[in-house]
Amino acid sequence: MTIILSIETSTELASASLLTDGGIISRELSGVQTHSQGILPMVQELLRQGGITLSQCDAIGFGCGPGAFTGVRTACGVVQGLAFGSDLPVVPVVSLLAMAEGARAAAQERGHSELVCVLDARMEEVYWARYRYVGSEWQVISEPALGSFAGLMNVTDLKTAALVHGNGLKLDDLPPDVVTLPCMPHAEQIARLALAGYAAGRAVSAEQAQPLYLRNKIALTTEERLLAKQAANVGKGAA
Repeated sequence: MTIILSIETSTELASASLLTDGGIISRELSGVQTHSQGILPMVQELLRQGGITLSQCDAIGFGCGPGAFTGVRTACGVVQGLAFGSDLPVVPVVSLLAMAEGARAAAQERGHSELVCVLDARMEEVYWARYRYVGSEWQVISEPALGSFAGLMNVTDLKTAALVHGNGLKLDDLPPDVVTLPCMPHAEQIARLALAGYAAGRAVSAEQAQPLYLRNKIALTTEERLLAKQAANVGKGAA
């Protein structure tokens, strides 16, 4: 039995999940400003509900971005603290790929195995990537990038791909035949993708758990450093 704890905080929807052979349980909270206060209590509640100690987990998966600076840094700091405190490996998962996994079944029902995943990046820009599902694996067609939504429409063909989108995007000008699927990154998909990554040997040490930034990196704030320290204490107490 492989046990994966996962968190995803790259958007206004924060989530945590615990994946075991008995299934998956999750918790959610909304509002970016609440992520730093809410993510550790969610993790602790999941572990209590699952009857699992942190040290019994095999790995911790997390949404490494791209996404909101604060949210992505929160996930990285919490995961590093938990992993250091409990001596666990981590599996970074691109948040856009988690969107693709979340929308995969709906896209396949519409006849699409390729998905263009888009998140609002503010400042009239979007984060986006293109994926193809073949057999039981995802292939990256276009790596995560940052640009305008209009520019994205000029460089990608949506005749053969579904458009998977998060909140905050204006889709009024799309051609009527484009298949659009709303889907936010979620810890459930992070956990499933992290499980596959762990099985494939893609887990890394805690110090290698780094955010995926498509804009200039911003240093950790005092609050974020404190959150990482608290997570490390949680990990030591649960080891």
